[in-house]
Parts: sequence; C-alpha cells; structure tokens
Amino acid sequence: MEYFSNIEKGALVKLFNRDGYVLDFSTSDFDVFTMNSVGVALCEKYKLSKGRSLNAYISEATEKESAKLLIDLFDYYELNGFMDKPFEKENYYSAYQRCKPIVERVRSMLNNSMIPVDNLKTVFSNDYISSQLDMMLNMQGENPTEAIGKAKELIENCCKTILEDKGVEINNKWDVGNLVDETMKLLEITPKHIPDTAKEAKAIKALLQELKGIASQIAIIRNAYGSGHGKSASYKGLQERHAKLAIGSSVTLVNFLWDSFERKSN
Repeated sequence: MEYFSNIEKGALVKLFNRDGYVLDFSTSDFDVFTMNSVGVALCEKYKLSKGRSLNAYISEATEKESAKLLIDLFDYYELNGFMDKPFEKENYYSAYQRCKPIVERVRSMLNNSMIPVDNLKTVFSNDYISSQLDMMLNMQGENPTEAIGKAKELIENCCKTILEDKGVEINNKWDVGNLVDETMKLLEITPKHIPDTAKEAKAIKALLQELKGIASQIAIIRNAYGSGHGKSASYKGLQERHAKLAIGSSVTLVNFLWDSFERKSN
C-alpha cells in the first residue's frame, strides 16, 4: 500500500532535514529516537549525518516503515512546539501547514490497516488463533500459498470457538460455509433475521449475504491454490496480493463474527 507520494515524502523530509541536521536532535538522541520508532539507529547504520541518514532510510524502507518514522517525527515537531518558534514561523510554517493534512491522512490509513488484526489478537484468548494471525501476516509475502490456507483455518477456528462456547455440537461433515452459516444462525445475524421493516433492510441483508460468501470463496481459493492439497509439477501459486486479499477478507469476517458474539454474550 502506498501511503505517501514521492512529493509528499520529500516535503516531510524537507521539513525535518536542516542541511544535514534533523530538527534539534544530537546524533545519539536521533539514534535513540529512530530505534524507538522503527527499530533502527539510522546514524549508526548508515555512518552519515542525521539528515543524510534519514534520506537513506526513507529511500529504502518499506512504505509502512517510512510512514511510521515520518509520522513520529511530525509528532515530535508538534509536541516540542517547533511551529510556534519565531525562526520556524518565518521559514517553515507554510511547509508545516501543507504537511499536517498529509500526516493525518496517512495516520488514518495506518490505523485502519492495523486495527482489525490488533483487535482480534486482543479478544481471542485461544493462543492458536492468535498465532495464526501472526503467521498469516508473516507468510503473505514469503509463502502466499500457506497464508491462504491459514486464512481459511482462521475462519474455521473462529466459528468453532463460538459454537463450542454455546454448546452447539459440530458436525464433522460441515465445511467452512456450513460453519459460518451455523454461527450466523446462532448469533441471529443471518439475512432472514433482519425484518423487512428495518431501515435499509435490503442493503443490510445483501451485505450479510456477501459476508457469508467470503468463507466459501476463500475455501475455493484454498482448495485450488492454498496449502493442504497436493499439487502437480506445473503448479504455480498465487501472488502476495492474492494472499493479502484472502487474509483481509478472512479478518473482516472473523472480526464481525467475534464482535457479534461478544455483544450477544454481554
């Protein structure tokens, strides 16, 4: 995912980079700051000035890593009141104003991409399910095939956790579609439980129907491309973007099911 355009990155770096210096950081302070932000002491790594080390890192880091560091630097800028200092007002205030909405937009993008998984890891007490989340995220680039298999298993384990908690006997012949269907029935969130008199009833029913379909579609992808089935010598797996699609869809469905389960339980 692209968080900043190159022009936006350049504008932010220019706000912080002052002819080789970065704001008011000493070299040691800057290394501590960047270590806490992204796990890398930039000056120690690149053996360059603070400004050049920042440029070098931004040019080679992932989008998420560079976004994290630039946002942390912007927060440091604001928390230390740089925009209120006379020199800053005269030379950098217009740049600060242009960068602020960019940072807020990217901050929102980062939060939206991280919240679903973080929430699931918090609410699931089952260690195995939490480990699945970690494995999927780690595997999506290195082993998309395995990640797709894990996406299906995540849905299965979520549904089984909910059904077993409520004392529902699980039929060994149920596939993942059956598990989702029985879970939605138990939680009374199937389309038929939405009265026609409800506002936007048609849209709600359609959306729930699509959510139910996620499980079946991931199962189809898994059977053809994911782990768990033998492959011929000519087999070619899908790409990272397809694994991300399967993972994102499974997390969306599981997040919705688990949230519904908690609300009903409470």
